[in-house]
Amino acid sequence: MRALTVRPGPGASMEVRELPPPDPGPQELLVRGLALGVCGTDREIADGRYGTAPDGRDWMVAGHESLGRVEQAPPGSGFSPGDLVVGVVRRPDPVPCGACARGHFDMCRNGRYRERGIKELDGYGAQYWTVECDYAVPLDPRLEHVGTLLEPTSVVAKAWRQVDLVGDRSWFEPRRVLVTGAGPVGLLAALIGVQRGLEVHVLDRVERGPKLALVRSLGATYHSADVRDVMDGLRPDVVIEATGAAQVVFAAMSGTSPYGVLCLTGVSPAGRHITVDAGMVNRDLVLENDVVVGSVNANLDHYRQAAAALARADEGWLDGLVTRRVPLERFRDAFAGHDDDVKVVITLDGS
Repeated sequence: MRALTVRPGPGASMEVRELPPPDPGPQELLVRGLALGVCGTDREIADGRYGTAPDGRDWMVAGHESLGRVEQAPPGSGFSPGDLVVGVVRRPDPVPCGACARGHFDMCRNGRYRERGIKELDGYGAQYWTVECDYAVPLDPRLEHVGTLLEPTSVVAKAWRQVDLVGDRSWFEPRRVLVTGAGPVGLLAALIGVQRGLEVHVLDRVERGPKLALVRSLGATYHSADVRDVMDGLRPDVVIEATGAAQVVFAAMSGTSPYGVLCLTGVSPAGRHITVDAGMVNRDLVLENDVVVGSVNANLDHYRQAAAALARADEGWLDGLVTRRVPLERFRDAFAGHDDDVKVVITLDGS
């Protein structure tokens, strides 16, 4: 079988290798890989800035945004050949910490977790892969063309859950949400906001292209003005931050309505400096009972919530998020950004 592999670290390189098909264990599914989503984390691994290969070798199978069809399933697993599935990315640390022991491996306290295609485990970028039955998530068959969106949607589902948990410390009835960033995570955050019946606004820098149409077709409002002007005009109850841009993050901290919740999902690059009135930010957070919370990864509950959200969504809108499909043999094209890219997918099955 063919697999997309990467040697992470300095001098990172990617290539398509011929590997033997995997042999599933007694509690594992054998899955035929259909497609693989590409995100910023994958690009960082390809650039040598992130990622750790499994013990004993300097390379790993790449990819964590999976989609496949079950070929073999153990009796009593609840899965059957032909089922559409996605593999969960993270695995609990082996100690385990208290969070991992309770199924909250997305909240691992000691950092010893492992992640498929990212940290110490082979990923899903192969024509066949295996996954433990407990870490496979079934998908509605109608989502075959867009199923790679499940993993980023799980990240968004967790972010919204964090907002709920923070808000529930008192009476909480948000009406208006601002999503900063109209990449896949931001657009999927906007989708869930609309499904919740909220007034949804999305901020991004681009002034033309598919992002505007995707936001507007959701019934949300698109903004490309300065973030401070947008925050001042909206005073949102909730902000889902998906850019990682420091100036956007700090503008959002002091621009929500009273009792506002800012959930950070974007990772900021280190080494960039901006000038911030820290006293004003602190004053606003304290006097308005505001909260800033970070959110990363997802557990099994979030994957299931994400699958339900995608099943409720308009299939045509979801298909619009996938702006390019690239065959495995041309994988390098998937890592070269285009101006109109939203989500790029590598096809593994020859289609």
